[in-house]
Amino acid sequence: MKEQCIAFFKKETILCISGALAVVSAFIIPPDAGYLEYCDIRVLVLLFCLMAVMGGFQQLGVFDRMANLLLARARKMRQLATTLVMLCFFSAMFVTNDVALITFVPFTILLLERAGLPEKMIPFIVMQTIAANLGSMLTPVGNPQNLFLYTISGMSIGEFFAVTVPYVAVSYFFLYVFCYFQGRTPLKTEKQEPKKQWSVQEKVFLLSLGVLFLLCLLAVFHVAPYQAILLVILLWFLFFQKGILKGLDYNLLLTFVFFFVLIGNLGRISLVRETLQSLLIGREVIVSFLASQFISNVPAAVLLSEFTTRYDLLIAGVNIGGLGTLIASMASLISYKYYAQAEGAKKRQLYAFLYRHEYPLRSDPSGCILPDPLYTRNSPSQLLLSTKMPCSYKEQGIFMSDYF
Repeated sequence: MKEQCIAFFKKETILCISGALAVVSAFIIPPDAGYLEYCDIRVLVLLFCLMAVMGGFQQLGVFDRMANLLLARARKMRQLATTLVMLCFFSAMFVTNDVALITFVPFTILLLERAGLPEKMIPFIVMQTIAANLGSMLTPVGNPQNLFLYTISGMSIGEFFAVTVPYVAVSYFFLYVFCYFQGRTPLKTEKQEPKKQWSVQEKVFLLSLGVLFLLCLLAVFHVAPYQAILLVILLWFLFFQKGILKGLDYNLLLTFVFFFVLIGNLGRISLVRETLQSLLIGREVIVSFLASQFISNVPAAVLLSEFTTRYDLLIAGVNIGGLGTLIASMASLISYKYYAQAEGAKKRQLYAFLYRHEYPLRSDPSGCILPDPLYTRNSPSQLLLSTKMPCSYKEQGIFMSDYF
């Protein structure tokens, strides 16, 4: 039991800390009717709906097919780097940074191992992580902190893009420069296994998920009521893709609830409220950047939003803040977990880039490296193993959520 508690704390550190802080704050501000106003139900519902739809796409293997199609065109190192990095950059704008990395980092590791390029693993994964974090900054649905801040700020979509587009454009330039300097070394690529044709049922599911995603966007942009969208999402996944709901990252939603309670209580403590307000005024970007390094950028956005109305500066600060320490963004932890699984990975090299954060591994008889489920049980969604994954479980149709 003790080992399981320690393992859970290591895996869900932010959840445990936020829960503990919420409980402590409840002793200072005893629970009353005011607690009912703390949680932003709309944010929680929209986040749930988007996670469910992305999980549905992943179960169908949509992103895996997209990756194979684009990577089949790469013949030189520069093309490979551009494809792998920009896949994360652009996909994160619409499917969130977490989903982009869950989808493409394992594929990158496998591809580089098969191509005999293990020395490229660290720079490529690091740049993919940076690309996903910065690419997701562009849209309100790119990451949880954007969705939250866009929802509570009352910004128009034009005002939101006016904040994010300059940062994303600069990010794209430097990412492209990195890819360009990878050179024109020819690659030895293996012939891709042909993909089976979509079945009639899969085509119906794909079309339906596309419609559900559009409905989610309508709710995000205040065009459609989020309550109706939630009902439609629940009916679809309860009747047609039941397994998806079991694999969603409910801990992320619970973390939001804990921080809603915490910031609600802090806002009712005069000394704390006045101190944070005075600290933030004129320093929103730097304060939110620094806060992200210690409590992650999503909690930082939720916490600081209570004490300033400069949401545009908070959006910039928490998104840039995701590029710092390993815990500054949950997406960074996802990348590191996958890297740590890679056979023969040299953790000390990554320590020079970030810092040490280990996960236990195990392997099946065929040599497929898998994480210990005690440490990585929860998954934001279900993702079929790549068709190129050298693992006997692929033929058995086992989902990655059985291990993550």
